[in-house]
Amino acid sequence: MKKYTLIGAGSDLGVHVDGAKLGPKVILDKLNKENILLEQDKNIKKSQDKNDLRKNLDELNKFNKELYKIIKNEDNSCLTIGGDHSISIASSLASIEKHDNLGLIWIDSHLDYNTFKTTITGNLHGLPLACLNGLNQELSKFHEGNYFDPRKTVVIGYRAFEENATQEIENIKTMGVTVYTTNDLKEFGIKRIFDEAFKIVGNKTNGLHVSFDLDVIDPHIAPGVSVPERDGINKNEVKEIINYLNSKKDLIKSFDLVEYNPLNDKDDKTLKIALDIIKEIDK
Repeated sequence: MKKYTLIGAGSDLGVHVDGAKLGPKVILDKLNKENILLEQDKNIKKSQDKNDLRKNLDELNKFNKELYKIIKNEDNSCLTIGGDHSISIASSLASIEKHDNLGLIWIDSHLDYNTFKTTITGNLHGLPLACLNGLNQELSKFHEGNYFDPRKTVVIGYRAFEENATQEIENIKTMGVTVYTTNDLKEFGIKRIFDEAFKIVGNKTNGLHVSFDLDVIDPHIAPGVSVPERDGINKNEVKEIINYLNSKKDLIKSFDLVEYNPLNDKDDKTLKIALDIIKEIDK
């Protein structure tokens, strides 16, 4: 079976909440496997200015440029552990640079499809998926290759209807991304939704990148995230998703697990889930 190189990406430059930068080291220390760990410069003081709609842009680009180089130069498939979801800009684009013409499955309670014109917070972890589809290229100056085709991009687990959701949804509709909500998962079942998603992303591609945000899980079960959203999926549904992904392992060229925030965790609930996911994916 396929084995991954584990890469920790310890940055929370994309979110106003502190703590996700600590998650990768906590997870990797528990796994006790050979890994590569990139950590955010400890001297950085994150911008908290509500009027700054490009918060920590230069610092994030510097971090992601280094992460991109590490993954691009790695011969094995990579399992990248974040950090907030903005680290997926580097991990995803490094993967498509190596493999070209990849599909993308984004498992997340948020769309992450704002642009610099539509964001109202300036928190950059709300922009990465749009960047991966070729928008927000200020976030990917280190990348000179192709981006992910939005028609081969699928969001699964969306349920966070933010204040500016209308514009974000309009962005995603205009680009042609397919979106399945948490309610879709519960109404139609994991298998049907993922069967459809894999048909969308896998048709005439070289495989796919999967990015799994822990906030797709209900916060009563997994409280250790930076931006929790109620009414998420449960442990059985997580297990079913991971089992499905493992059945398609040959198609998956790279994988992210992001947004573990140990400062918000309770009794290591979220840590245990994160460890179980990684052990199952990397067995």
